[in-house]
Amino acid sequence: MTPLIAITGGIGSGKSAVCRCLTIWGFPVYDCDSRAKRLMDSDPGIHLRLREEISPATVVNGVIDRPLLADIVFSDPSKLATLNAIVHRRVTEDIRRWRAHHSSHPLLFVETAILLESNLHREVDEIWLVDAPEETRLRRACLRDNATPARILARMRRQRDVSREETGLPLHIITNDGDSPVMARVAQLLADRFIPTPSLGGQWKN
Repeated sequence: MTPLIAITGGIGSGKSAVCRCLTIWGFPVYDCDSRAKRLMDSDPGIHLRLREEISPATVVNGVIDRPLLADIVFSDPSKLATLNAIVHRRVTEDIRRWRAHHSSHPLLFVETAILLESNLHREVDEIWLVDAPEETRLRRACLRDNATPARILARMRRQRDVSREETGLPLHIITNDGDSPVMARVAQLLADRFIPTPSLGGQWKN
């Protein structure tokens, strides 16, 4: 089976920048956030469980009332746990199908901010952790989300740190502090797996 590598890191670390680099170079990247939203919008099974296990009012005429859903789950930890269980299971199933579909590639990547919380560390073979100083991450996230520092800090505190000891998987750090050569680091990690540095044309080489 084609190796699957998790690209993870705290809010504002720059995971998406690394994933854009990999995509330009021709590697398939599964974006957990966007795929989860798509699955929630299109999957009748998810809609049924939301109505039955969270509230009948969360889905009306096949459309999720996201503000209402957010109000419910963020005021009730048990409902939040239920929502996560519903969505994470479907995302895991989707990743398995996606991985099988892209088996001709030398490496596959999955971008996730909640590697441990979603149990996706059980699906991957290796972790690339994108990291930056907290003040840098805070500044980036505030600008990106047009949010207050207090709100971003609260989100940071909810994210669990990823460690080699907890996952038992190979873990490599990609420093994205604005000064370190991120693309060179990514290219080196590819070379370490005996995959030639991607060509300027943007495609991996056999």
